[in-house]
Amino acid sequence: MDRPSRRNILKAGGALGALGALSVAAPAYAQVPWTWSAKGSVAGTGAGTDPRWVWDEEADPLVASLLDRGDVPMVNQLLRTWTKNGQPLPAGLPADLRDFMERARQLPTWADQGKLATAFRFNEKRGLYLGVLYGLASGMMSTVIPKEARAVYYSQGGADMKDRISKTAKLGYDVGTRNAYQPDGEMIVTCVKTRLVHAAVRHLLPQSPHWPEVAEEEIPISQRDMMVTWHSLPTTVMQKLTAWKVPIPAGESEAFLHSWQLAAHMLGIKDEYIPASWAEANAQAKQVLDPVLAPTAEGNKLADILLNLGSPVDAGILSKPILGAFTRFMLGDQIAGWLKIPREPIWDPLLKVAWGPFIAVREGLLPFPLAPEAYWLFDEFLRKAALLFLSEARPIKIEIPETNRPS
Repeated sequence: MDRPSRRNILKAGGALGALGALSVAAPAYAQVPWTWSAKGSVAGTGAGTDPRWVWDEEADPLVASLLDRGDVPMVNQLLRTWTKNGQPLPAGLPADLRDFMERARQLPTWADQGKLATAFRFNEKRGLYLGVLYGLASGMMSTVIPKEARAVYYSQGGADMKDRISKTAKLGYDVGTRNAYQPDGEMIVTCVKTRLVHAAVRHLLPQSPHWPEVAEEEIPISQRDMMVTWHSLPTTVMQKLTAWKVPIPAGESEAFLHSWQLAAHMLGIKDEYIPASWAEANAQAKQVLDPVLAPTAEGNKLADILLNLGSPVDAGILSKPILGAFTRFMLGDQIAGWLKIPREPIWDPLLKVAWGPFIAVREGLLPFPLAPEAYWLFDEFLRKAALLFLSEARPIKIEIPETNRPS
């Protein structure tokens, strides 16, 4: 049987129509039922459709049309001037794109400005931890999420990984700012532009001559794929902070989640797939994230690029061996083995023994340790690594791609 084309699926009725079409041709792994209940979502209800067969029924046909019409260069040029949430959209945009973007930039009715203010206070207090976790926990985890690694590698972003990493870092930077979702902030702009990029990749990547040979699916970046990536960010970060016994007030924890729930919504994820609590997030991650982690040739190449990011900045504290040791410490021996990260005779045991007491000292739970050298070493690493990963956010332009990776 021929594989169903994306265009025919869209013609057949969008994402829900794709469910029946793809269930015939789906491989065995895809027949595992979706069991996470929408009762645990921010919507509190839903159709129960497996998000593996749901994409973006608004953005996908629109961006495909922009590409087919040759409008993307003009659109990208115009959107370079749209940088703040409250800015009017640039004059001259195609009417169908303008209408979509005006809808897409609106916050949902459940957005809570009080929680967002609390989320900023949390980000302000925990910024050093967050910078490291976004880079070395979330960032490195993305290289062992096969669908994400391959989609990144074979799309246009894979040709310039520093630029691609900068775009991801901008999302982590923007969500943590005081005015993230306010008119003078940039998070809404970042999310809407990223949503357009995802739609373009869904249209372009199936046309790549390399994609059919490696992909498990014809259409990349499903709603399920997006939730997998989402869990590699806030869910993984909160799990690590909890494991490190960082004391976080319940209100701040809930507010941090809320800021990322809004990010998911603004990126085009349906509310019925967005967890309403950390308990629901952990339960969903156990179903959609944990089982898919695996090595790929593409992911290993991306990981190597990430681990080499620190070298030009600081050849000592952010060297590849030290970044590798922190990756092993955060993600475990199995993932480090998949990524071919060598063991470090000094840093590996030091992290296992001293990291817990270091966190306790920083949080005021223990008196200053007898080995101040280790304390200051870790503290300097936190500062420089946070600066490294978050500084990659600026300056950067998020633009709709017109092609896949050229080679």
